[in-house]
Amino acid sequence: MRALPIAVTVLAAALALTSCDDGGSGKSGDPAGSGAATKAATAACAIGDAGLQVGPANAATAAGDTGNVPVTLTNKGARCTLKGGPRLSVKAAAGSAAEIGADDSAQPEELTLAKGDTASFTITYVRGAEGDAKTLAAKTLTIGFPGGGATQDFPWSYGPVAGKGAAGAPNATVTPFQHAGD
Repeated sequence: MRALPIAVTVLAAALALTSCDDGGSGKSGDPAGSGAATKAATAACAIGDAGLQVGPANAATAAGDTGNVPVTLTNKGARCTLKGGPRLSVKAAAGSAAEIGADDSAQPEELTLAKGDTASFTITYVRGAEGDAKTLAAKTLTIGFPGGGATQDFPWSYGPVAGKGAAGAPNATVTPFQHAGD
């Protein structure tokens, strides 16, 4: 007779746990399982709705040194999503822009930002030698978000960027977006 109350208790506990299912929405607080909590986050974040802060940097001081430039964005618009990595390029005073490639060691994740939320990414670069033919005398950093055409320009005050390869690409990478503080 003792086994029956234990079996009933186990069954009741299992039913209680399954009633906590979020219905596949990925969010608790959505008891109907409609996914409404996540459907509001379908719009891509727009650079015009973000406050961007470049730096303060751990700048490379001599040719061959590596520097890091953190960039923090604050969502000032409606709830939105960042899917993929930032689009970046550096440009000399007179010349074409050179794209900064993604850091292949980290995979981008989709981030949802409510109004006031922050996210960040980091640019890592190698300082080039002044006057070297493979060095880009960078003066401007251009930032764009994935999926959008709009960009914002910022002064690049961290010295020349070394080039890599025959194509003259900058010896620089950018991490994917991550929630600030992660």
